[in-house]
Amino acid sequence: MKRIVVIGGGPGGYPAALKAAALGAKVTLVEKNKLGGVCLNWGCIPSKSLLDAGHRFHTVKTISSLCGEGAQSIAETLFSARNWSKIQARQQAATRKLTQGIAFLLKKAGIEVLQGEASFKDARTVLVNLSNGTETTLSCDGVILASGSEAFLPPPFDKMKGKIYDNSTIFDMPALPKTLTIVGGGVIGCEFADLMNALGVEVSVVEMQPRILPLEDENAARVLFQSLSKRGVAFYTATSVTGIQEEKGIFTLTFADDKTISSEAVLAAIGRTVDLSNLHMENIGVEWTRKGVKVDPQTLELIENVYAVGDVNGLFQLAHAASRQGEVAASNLCGVKAIYHNDAVPRAIYTTPEIASAGLTRAQAEAKGFTVKTHKAFLLANGRAVAQDQTEGYYELISDAQSGRLLGGVLVGACATELIHAVSVALAAQMTVEQFREVIFAHPTFAESLAEAAVK
Repeated sequence: MKRIVVIGGGPGGYPAALKAAALGAKVTLVEKNKLGGVCLNWGCIPSKSLLDAGHRFHTVKTISSLCGEGAQSIAETLFSARNWSKIQARQQAATRKLTQGIAFLLKKAGIEVLQGEASFKDARTVLVNLSNGTETTLSCDGVILASGSEAFLPPPFDKMKGKIYDNSTIFDMPALPKTLTIVGGGVIGCEFADLMNALGVEVSVVEMQPRILPLEDENAARVLFQSLSKRGVAFYTATSVTGIQEEKGIFTLTFADDKTISSEAVLAAIGRTVDLSNLHMENIGVEWTRKGVKVDPQTLELIENVYAVGDVNGLFQLAHAASRQGEVAASNLCGVKAIYHNDAVPRAIYTTPEIASAGLTRAQAEAKGFTVKTHKAFLLANGRAVAQDQTEGYYELISDAQSGRLLGGVLVGACATELIHAVSVALAAQMTVEQFREVIFAHPTFAESLAEAAVK
């Protein structure tokens, strides 16, 4: 029976532990904080609960158009009664429930869970400083490193740590501010801009790149930019923050061109960084940077019998990517060959409108030398979208013009984060556009726009 140590109990670590146990290994999982990691406790799940609340209050603000006399005042009363503490309590309850579920699964699988901080003595020996002040040494046949990442606060924001929010501490905000500046127009920045705007906060977003969502499809990013701008979010793109000061509860940010912006609160959503200093990676002969460690991108092997999954390897900072990596690493460590496909990972942004993509974008496909054909259907022509006043956005498929094979898809609009999996399945099956056209979609559904796109 193989003895495996998993370092980290987040979305990469606990699936790895469960997979290894299912394959007959004796598994010990070491977690220094909370099971579920950043995703469950300070990321994916909490943010989706908060976003759902924001979207509900946005509905409250707009529902009066379907009501009779006096509805506007009722809607205003309901919106003014929003309670941030209750919104947080709902989010925390969801987190607790899911964390307890993970603990149950690990216990059921016979996995030993240790609360403490791990470090390498060598590739077959892990030292654990337990949370009770004692330490223990684990001898093993292999290690899966899933220690995750943490919020990145570069200058000048580092001097404000504890005063401004990052993408983990924002969930502990004691009360809604009247004004909020978000530094970073990536996925996290845009999701919180959407959330806070929906809850009545005056939001400004500062992005160093020429546009928001610089890593996503340009047209998709433009739709979201226009939507949030119409709702009152102010954007400052192609500019950087050179200074930040706080006086009497007001933060003032200075831009590179000496312009300033002030707000009651600041969220630095600039990205994440890896810190492996306490793991003593030198004891296994591995170098690391703030971007993590380099692994075999298909097997996730770091060195012999040591694998690294999730944010720590820098392949894809997404929870579902980490989970798949954990399963692949565990399989390989247990002698069952498995391959991880980084290009098969779908991407999802839970704003309004939603944005989701899978496979290659048009720009990526062209960069790889494909002769690209795009197939786009606008939700303005979708029956269900028209019926529900959700016509913002489009669904686009990308194909190889020569072979007809699907290369990717970009969905912008209602249900995008759910329907992207239809594209993922088509990509996994290596379907052509012609084959995708043969799929029958129910009417009326948003999914019909995928079918419509295929015939364009």
